[in-house]
Amino acid sequence: MWAWFGKSNRARPQEAQASAPAAPDLRGAVQTIARQASSLGRNAAEVRGLIDETARLNLQQVEAVQALGAQLGEVQRAQGSIGSTTADSLKAVDRASAAVAEVGAEVGGIIDALRQVAAAAGQITRIALQTRLVAFNASVEAGRAGEAGRGFSVVADAVKDLSAQVEASSKEITRTIGELDARVEILAREIQRRDGEAPQGGFHLALAEVQEGVSRISAAAGQSRATCDGLTTQMTAIQREMQRANESLVHANTRSEAFLKVGESLIEVVADCGVETDDTPFIRGAQQAALEIGQLLEEALAGGAISAADLFDEHYQPIHGTNPPQHLTRFCALADRLFPQVQERMLGLSSKVVYCIATDRNGYVPTHIRQYCRPQRPGDLVWNTANSRYRRIFNDRTGLASARNQRPLLLQTYRRDMGGGQFVLMKEAAAPIAVSGRHWGGVRLAFQF
Repeated sequence: MWAWFGKSNRARPQEAQASAPAAPDLRGAVQTIARQASSLGRNAAEVRGLIDETARLNLQQVEAVQALGAQLGEVQRAQGSIGSTTADSLKAVDRASAAVAEVGAEVGGIIDALRQVAAAAGQITRIALQTRLVAFNASVEAGRAGEAGRGFSVVADAVKDLSAQVEASSKEITRTIGELDARVEILAREIQRRDGEAPQGGFHLALAEVQEGVSRISAAAGQSRATCDGLTTQMTAIQREMQRANESLVHANTRSEAFLKVGESLIEVVADCGVETDDTPFIRGAQQAALEIGQLLEEALAGGAISAADLFDEHYQPIHGTNPPQHLTRFCALADRLFPQVQERMLGLSSKVVYCIATDRNGYVPTHIRQYCRPQRPGDLVWNTANSRYRRIFNDRTGLASARNQRPLLLQTYRRDMGGGQFVLMKEAAAPIAVSGRHWGGVRLAFQF
């Protein structure tokens, strides 16, 4: 089935005699090439992983700068609103000051009117006094007239009493007007403001303080807005530079991918030569595991343990509350029953083997080795990423390539994400799984350098 498996190193006698001394050198050269290719792949994978990590961090920084820019935009809009509100407040203060000034003018008119009333009341008092004197004189004259002047005396007394009342009322009016005049005078001093003079009254002083405070707020908002404008300009420039850096990282990643493929291709070429290398046992192990799992699935299908539709089910049902996300398919129970007997046995191939798993063609791993089939801990993403790796879809570069590979051999070098920024550099040999002539997925056998 695989070209390198059945290759024969036997040669015709003449050729064997001629090439015998060179065979060890050729084998050594091939093994050296394999080691160099492995080293190239390892370095390329390391560089690619670092570039990926740097690009991810750079992208996070771009997103953070964009979010900060959006926040600055909100701040600028708020500052614009403050500026507009403070301008309206200043206008309102000016209108209040003008309105109070108008009231002050009216108060001045009231003072003048009160003083006119006071003057009139004074005149009334004088008239009442004069009337009382005239009435007094009339009363004296009526007394002299005797009986004939009695009626006139009564009238004179009444006039005298009335004059006294008028005088008393006029004095009360004058006193009240005096108090009002004093109070209105105080009010006038509080609210009146003459052009060209500093405010003296408490009301205008309070208005002046409000106006000054609002002006300071407006000036501070304007300065803050100017600062934010400068920051926005700088952030825009930073964002452009970060985007350029990200583009450069993407380009560098493409180049590193090419180097990685070269190293992997060299290893596969060496494997096809039939020369034993350090990778040969793991390649054979992956191919053997793929063959066994394919046979187990074929037997289950033929025996009616599962239907073809269920075996090739691609309707991945999310498991609620899992992070990283886990899924269920209709072949999970079958995989849990059949796969461990092959996967666990392959761990004994070498102490370098990290895992052996079967994945469907979309990178879905129904069941992992027991070490990584532990239930998730709610809220612990780092632990879950490292320890709960079953029922997950690994559709990254390595995972998807291994799942969809249909060649006898695929050897890759990659950094395995263990969560929390921890990565493990390893190799992976992959071989396809076929069920009744139909590609189901592949076996991934990972091992350390």
